[in-house]
Amino acid sequence: MVAVTFIIAALLLLNFLEPSLRDYFFGVTDTKMKQTAANSFDQVVKLSRVLLMMILVIVIVRALMNAVFAPLFRASTGYEASSIIRNAFSIVLYVIFFVFIFKNQFPDVDLGAVFTTSAIFGVIIGLALQDTLGNLFAGISLQADKPFQVGDVVNIPSKGTGIVESVTWRGVKIRTFTNRILLISNTSLGKEAIEVAPKNNLNARIVFFNTLYTDSPAKTLHIVREAVREADNVSQKIAPIVRVRDLAASGIDWEVKYWLVDYSKYNDTDALIRQRIWYAFKRAGITFAFPTQTLHIAPRTKIETHQDDTTLIERLSNVEIFAPLNEDEVSRLASTSELRVFAPGEAVIKAGDQGSSMFVINRGRVRVQISDNGKPRTVATLNEGDFFGEMALFTGEPRSANVVAAEETEVLEIGHQAMKQLFDTNPDLVEALSNEVAERRAGLKKEESKETVEDESEGLFKTVKRFFGLH
Repeated sequence: MVAVTFIIAALLLLNFLEPSLRDYFFGVTDTKMKQTAANSFDQVVKLSRVLLMMILVIVIVRALMNAVFAPLFRASTGYEASSIIRNAFSIVLYVIFFVFIFKNQFPDVDLGAVFTTSAIFGVIIGLALQDTLGNLFAGISLQADKPFQVGDVVNIPSKGTGIVESVTWRGVKIRTFTNRILLISNTSLGKEAIEVAPKNNLNARIVFFNTLYTDSPAKTLHIVREAVREADNVSQKIAPIVRVRDLAASGIDWEVKYWLVDYSKYNDTDALIRQRIWYAFKRAGITFAFPTQTLHIAPRTKIETHQDDTTLIERLSNVEIFAPLNEDEVSRLASTSELRVFAPGEAVIKAGDQGSSMFVINRGRVRVQISDNGKPRTVATLNEGDFFGEMALFTGEPRSANVVAAEETEVLEIGHQAMKQLFDTNPDLVEALSNEVAERRAGLKKEESKETVEDESEGLFKTVKRFFGLH
């Protein structure tokens, strides 16, 4: 505002002093000199007016750019106008006002002839400024395409990674994550493949880690997802994704994908995520994998579990259909059975499949499902200590329903061969176990008739003997 006032005052002063100055120049006696002085005076006054008016135009245009153009541009596009766009609009306005002011003061001068005469100088200047003009037009092209804006994180493979600080006529200024300034000319930038992470966008990152094969995948997934979700700078709008990347030689390779609020801090956030995973593993007893070699000298036992045989024997002792077995027989059954682990949603058995084994739930929970118009319908939920599939074990009947793990579930599978070994050493078990199974089936069907149970027990006894080849 002060500059505008000063320039207007200078114009008024020039107009005020013009008559006095004209009298001074016209005071010479020589007519020829008087005419020359008058012409020189007029030229100086007009050029002074042109100069002062152009200075006034420059001040006003810059003020309008900051007060009007910049807010309107930001409101319509959502980002700040770069210096190239500001300068381009300013130059256009300068040229328009210059032509108007110049023609007003020098109406007899043909600007077209002036510009035509200076064309050869333009060619010379253009050749001298070839690189500069190339950067100029490359910058205009970049602004037209808008591949990135000030504040975006860009990765240029041959140059580096950093945050865009400014886009000028000459090039782009990028501040790298080592706090150095990287200046790239617009011409060079137009030839590069640029990876852009917009500042107002949810950009994702992926961090890799691994675990031992003995660690539960379902447990690992849950622990890592919760640890990452609570970390600083991780967006709450999209839940982190944890998934198995590969089954590698030394363990399970994982990756966790998460979205950042401020992508410019991705290095610090990646480090924080790795730290959170380490502490979460430490609390949960999960171990990171590392290259190892295992030499097996003796055959591995059938039961591979963190539990001892005593726990398994106790589990089988509580199964009601095995009530007729003595302690030694339960121990033998436990030693010849196998533990299986199923992931959440994984089918333990499928309806219609042939089978010759039953299952006791050692840890976890399963859902018993049947098909209802082509869709699975849950009819029962079994928990730790419950069992299923006993008819396939004793009679070889096809599976009657689907059994699906509701969570990570560990089951003890009792196979045909394990039961046959018991029957061969103690044939009386066939009748006792047949009675137990028949009573359980009658209880499930809510049948109270004793004769019905006895008939079913007798029929089941014959079927079991035939299925196991007993005489």
